[in-house]
Amino acid sequence: MSTSAKAFRFDENTLWLELQDGRTVGVPLAWFPRLLNATPQQRDAGQISASGQGLHWEELDEDISVAGVLAGRGDMTSRHPAAA
Repeated sequence: MSTSAKAFRFDENTLWLELQDGRTVGVPLAWFPRLLNATPQQRDAGQISASGQGLHWEELDEDISVAGVLAGRGDMTSRHPAAA
């Protein structure tokens, strides 16, 4: 059985995920620069997918998987060197 998100919230430095299995997991906003640099209103506009497996912020073009958070993965877009 996969773990899914039930809710999310933010404090000044952390994204908190409340999971269906009862756990609450916090990850640093620094892992996700788009969220770190977003306004509180932009952060609050995120949505949990119907399956609960991901979170999406349309305006910020940000997608986060619950599995990725649990595996300790942050934003992967800047980790690949540019093609020469």
